[in-house]
Amino acid sequence: MTLHRRTGSGGWRFGRTHLVLILQLTVWETTESMHPDCALVVQHMKAQEQCSQVLQQEEHNHSSKAGCPTHWDNIGCWYRAEVGQVVTVSCANVSQLFANTQGFVHMNCTAEGWSDVFPPYDYACGFADDDEEETETTYFSTFKQVYTAGYATSLVSLISAVFVFTVFRKFRCTRNYIHINLFFSFILRASAVFIKDVVLFSDENLDHCFMSTPACKSAVAFFQFSILANYFWLLVEGMYLQTLLALTFVFQKKYFWWYILIGWGLPTIIISTWILTRNFYDNRGCWDDTDVAFIWWIIKAPITASLLVNFIIFINVIRILVQKLRSPGVGGNDTSHFNRRLAKSTLLLIPLFGMHYMVFAFLPENTGAEARIFIELGLGSFQGFVVALLYCFLNGEVQAELKKRFWKWQTQSYLSLSKRRRTPFTESSTVTQISVLDKSSPKDQQSSETRALTANNVSTV
Repeated sequence: MTLHRRTGSGGWRFGRTHLVLILQLTVWETTESMHPDCALVVQHMKAQEQCSQVLQQEEHNHSSKAGCPTHWDNIGCWYRAEVGQVVTVSCANVSQLFANTQGFVHMNCTAEGWSDVFPPYDYACGFADDDEEETETTYFSTFKQVYTAGYATSLVSLISAVFVFTVFRKFRCTRNYIHINLFFSFILRASAVFIKDVVLFSDENLDHCFMSTPACKSAVAFFQFSILANYFWLLVEGMYLQTLLALTFVFQKKYFWWYILIGWGLPTIIISTWILTRNFYDNRGCWDDTDVAFIWWIIKAPITASLLVNFIIFINVIRILVQKLRSPGVGGNDTSHFNRRLAKSTLLLIPLFGMHYMVFAFLPENTGAEARIFIELGLGSFQGFVVALLYCFLNGEVQAELKKRFWKWQTQSYLSLSKRRRTPFTESSTVTQISVLDKSSPKDQQSSETRALTANNVSTV
């Protein structure tokens, strides 16, 4: 965040990099309870309010009219001083914006009033380098393009995968129904990111720190619901795989509605509780902060619990896979082959279980902010694409069915084209035969008629 001088006046105005706000709000677990830029704005406003209150008290107190009254210079507050007094203020006490907090600024109280600040703020205290902020803005702008491309790619691939699983009757089974619901949760998550970006950050002139509208609150609530649903459907996938591996015979439809209840029902209950709590206890801003810890834990605790359970299931599934791959019937004597199959199975399970989120799940929220954003937002934006690719488009059954349908469509197209080509040929040959008959000689026609009449006469006799 930087301060920029107004043209034609001695005042100052606040500016901020709104892309940082986008990224901080998009990650499901923010690194701070309030964005640092917003915290500085709040600090600045509180200092101005306190200065105004002191000035009002002085105006009511007639004995305080001598000397220079309390003055707000749009950066810091200069309290009342006597004529001839030089007031010295530390840069650290003025604002946290300054790069040099060891410097000092001075103002002299004269008979005509306060003098100018000397030395100037930018010289004594040093503002943040604009080049550094421009570099940071460029970095986050590029990163925003990356996660936008990631979520867009995921949306297209997930919608295509849902279309494949729903159109072809062969794929209508409990396993693929669970995959479809997982795909829908990823679709909601990508859509929620785009909706939130449009509502909160489409206009850079909006006050992102203090905006509080039903639209922005709804966008943030929908975003939180999509995050919850996505994590719980990742948990359902883990539970389903655990059930298949642990139980030899299982009636899959018996558990399907329980999976639906876990995947959609629990997130609905959690987000409803969170919305009601925020509305009655902390109805400030766009509900995108984590100032009140117990309200934030309404969402964070279930997500953390689902990650922990999924991690335990992931370890157990790997253990079962090791046992099965080591069995003689699967070729367990070949160590290199066994290691390759185990590595392949593990890599396939990581995006399905969301194990990359475990990197920061149990670390303090201010640990590795940039790495957290890269993993949870950068890599996370492509997770839907990877899941759709691995569990739909690279699936052997899906590929065989698509090839079969493509061959059938190609054959029908060829036969249809051949039929259209044969039809004009048949019609032209028929017309040729008729024209030949029409061109036959009159003598031939007379002789034929004479023979017909003669034959009739013979038959009559």
